[in-house]
Amino acid sequence: MKLCYLNGRFIPLEQACLPVTDLIIQRGIGVFDTINTHGRKPINLLAHLHRLHESASKCGIEPPLSIEEESALIKKGILLFDENSEEVVIRAYITGGDHHDNFTGRFTDPRFFLIFHGAVKPSENLYRKGIRLRSVDSARFMPSSKTINYMVPFTAANSDPEAFEILYCPNGRITEAAHSSFFMVKDKTLVTAPLNKVLQGTTRDIVLDIASQENIPVIHRCPSLEEIQTAEEAFITGSIKEILPVTWIDNIRIGKGLPGKMTLYLHRLYLENIHRWLE
Repeated sequence: MKLCYLNGRFIPLEQACLPVTDLIIQRGIGVFDTINTHGRKPINLLAHLHRLHESASKCGIEPPLSIEEESALIKKGILLFDENSEEVVIRAYITGGDHHDNFTGRFTDPRFFLIFHGAVKPSENLYRKGIRLRSVDSARFMPSSKTINYMVPFTAANSDPEAFEILYCPNGRITEAAHSSFFMVKDKTLVTAPLNKVLQGTTRDIVLDIASQENIPVIHRCPSLEEIQTAEEAFITGSIKEILPVTWIDNIRIGKGLPGKMTLYLHRLYLENIHRWLE
């Protein structure tokens, strides 16, 4: 079952339609966010919705609903969703709508919709063995906003379908993965890109919170691809994948080529403390 909220009502996803005049279709103008549940409760819901609104604002889009209204709709949709599904993924979208005001630079009549579907986590084998990322010499479009522009990841994946995700490495400096935040572990220290280079990941924030409580040092900088050869571990984070070990980038093996102790430790702490971020 897939469920959609659109135009004031919940409907089966296959019945949902947008007009071809919406600028999300004509010009790719739109933002979105992805929320996952744990025990059928959304994780970091308000943080996701605040990020959605900030992304919209940076793109000149006025959200048609308040964060409180969106939160209530998401919780209602979770209750309406197929009870046979253990967990739910919610994708919230704000489109550019049908008009752009050339004088103000704003999109004046955006649309809001939600898509609900069952959560499918990466296989357990990937958590045991780790994944490979493929580097691309490119930066994500508008990195501080979660726009719908995923042209680079989709086209790059065609040439390397076995890679789990692409890894943005403009000028050889690692920023983030296509759908995830990236962390390197070196000298028992977490290294991750600064916020002026990447999207503020909600799971990334949880990891940083845990690291602070565990007195694990964190350095905010973009590691180089060359530096990865001397890294002890690496991992990516995301709402659905949680904390997923990275054991290869291109043909570079990271550490011993197996998930590292720090990665496994942080993932265990994440799962043990997830109740703190349920809403």
